[in-house]
Amino acid sequence: MPSPQYFFILAIAAILVPSVSATEFVVGDDKGWNINFDYQAWAQGKEFHVGDTLVFKYKEGAHNVFKVNGTDFQQCAAPAGIEALISGNDVISLSTPERKWYICGVAKHCEVGNQKLVITVLPQIVSPAPSPVSAAKRSITPICYGWMMTIFGILVMVGV
Repeated sequence: MPSPQYFFILAIAAILVPSVSATEFVVGDDKGWNINFDYQAWAQGKEFHVGDTLVFKYKEGAHNVFKVNGTDFQQCAAPAGIEALISGNDVISLSTPERKWYICGVAKHCEVGNQKLVITVLPQIVSPAPSPVSAAKRSITPICYGWMMTIFGILVMVGV
């Protein structure tokens, strides 16, 4: 049985910890990062925001990932002096709102195999300010859950 302190800490965390919503995008979904896949079609209709992550999954040694500029993207040119990502499970955090370009630098995977991705990263989503009535309703809910968890924790501590 978990210790009473565990429930008390859980109750405090329920009150104080805000929820964070970021999306993890596996590039190509179940197809992963491979040749002969339309990454532009895959990206179409998706919204990428600051705080989201891209995950490039591929067989290690078969491909790589380069972050490039628009010119290098058009020419499928891996930039000199920049190291490729090569783990087969490369995670890239989207930290700035801007256009971003990625290519595979192996052989002619970019030119012939269309192994390239361009996305536009949007700023973080900021919720509009709630109306005073809805703000009052929402602020009560976490407090109620927090108090319920606290009372539950106390009851467990006293052995009820």
